[in-house]
Amino acid sequence: MDYISPAEVAETFVSSGATKSFLPATQLLVRGFLSGALLGFATTVAFTANAQGLPPIVGAVLFPAGFAMIVVLGLELVTGSFAMLPAAWLDGRAGLPRILGNLAWVFLANMIGACAYAAMYAAVQTQFHHAPASGAGALIVAAAQAKTLAYRKLGADGLWLVILKAALCNWMVCMGVVMGLTSRSTLGKILACSLPIFMFFALGYEHSVVNMFVIPAGMMMGAPISLSDWWLWNQIPVTCGNLLGAVLFVSLPMLSLKRTTGVAALPLAPDPLLEPQPEAVEA
Repeated sequence: MDYISPAEVAETFVSSGATKSFLPATQLLVRGFLSGALLGFATTVAFTANAQGLPPIVGAVLFPAGFAMIVVLGLELVTGSFAMLPAAWLDGRAGLPRILGNLAWVFLANMIGACAYAAMYAAVQTQFHHAPASGAGALIVAAAQAKTLAYRKLGADGLWLVILKAALCNWMVCMGVVMGLTSRSTLGKILACSLPIFMFFALGYEHSVVNMFVIPAGMMMGAPISLSDWWLWNQIPVTCGNLLGAVLFVSLPMLSLKRTTGVAALPLAPDPLLEPQPEAVEA
């Protein structure tokens, strides 16, 4: 059968987190780069739909295509790792140094991929900076300002607001990771993982990797945003909120589900993009 029970999903979730902790930096960089760029592509598709006069909900329906590609291809997205790796650590299946190193590499790779696509997208939208951004490009400029300058105007309340929106966002993003584990078929994975992603995007919550594209792209197309505006009023608090939401609302419940169902621990999940390797044991 295609459907996988919740007990099996919980065990696979933790086992996959342990497997991720042993991936080499080169793999994390390649997979993370692709993930950052793919979310950039998905974001521009959503904004293009909005620029064509379609209701914003249409963009939310289209956006999960990028996340589905990441899930199906087994790529690395730091927001999903924020849930899987802490769960593996709390279950005693991965060491803290490996987890921190993994998250750092994936965060960097997501940033490089998202910014690289942002630079190329901005060049296309502005005809290599010979014309002002219009259409979807203009919407991205406005969104970049809303994600930074609007929070700055609110002061401390703006920081708390962006952290809360980021926590709610990654609750759904990490549920997308979980839902992707409920099916063995490609179509089943795509449909299942897309549902929570549609929800967070439609609600306008804050995703750190999406913002790695939107804000730099907006800056490159003329948004009056400084580096400090980007990092202090969005990237840092959003990353913290994404981590908080992932651990509180996904890692801990999935770990609890795994432990209460009594499913036997699986060996480290094989990685389809790597040659089969013996199970690694951390000292």
